[in-house]
Parts: sequence; C-alpha cells; structure tokens
Amino acid sequence: MSSCRPAMSRPKEGASGKTGSWRVFRPVVDREQCNACGLCAMYCPDSAINEDLEVDLDFCKGCGICAEECPKKAITMVREER
Repeated sequence: MSSCRPAMSRPKEGASGKTGSWRVFRPVVDREQCNACGLCAMYCPDSAINEDLEVDLDFCKGCGICAEECPKKAITMVREER
C-alpha cells in the first residue's frame, strides 16, 4: 500500500512579483508548542507553508489564518518592522 499525500499547490511569482512585500504582520512559529499537525499548511490560502511547516515569507500575505487555526496556539502574528 502506498502512502498518499494530499495535493497541495505551491506559490509562484505572479505578474506583479512576489506577494509578501505588502504584509503588515508575519507568522512566527513556536517549535516548542507546535505538534506538527499541519492544519496551518492546510488552511493557508496562499500555500505559503511547506511540508516542514516553514513559512515562505515571499508569498505569505500575513492574513493570520494559520495562527487562528492552530489548535496549540503555536503561531503568533508579529508586526513587520520596515
């Protein structure tokens, strides 16, 4: 029996470039609290979280859905400093 992984799209650079440049908040993952359930990646509307649960800040728009859906509250949204 082979293990099936759900099909996930990967973010790609659009016509106007990478989309993370206008983000106001960014997600920060506390690896001590994270239980690697993958809900953050599943709910990310931009597919900016990979299989290793690392956030690709080039494509993350800072919507906070990952933080909201995390059952362990291991993701906090931190204001970007420019």
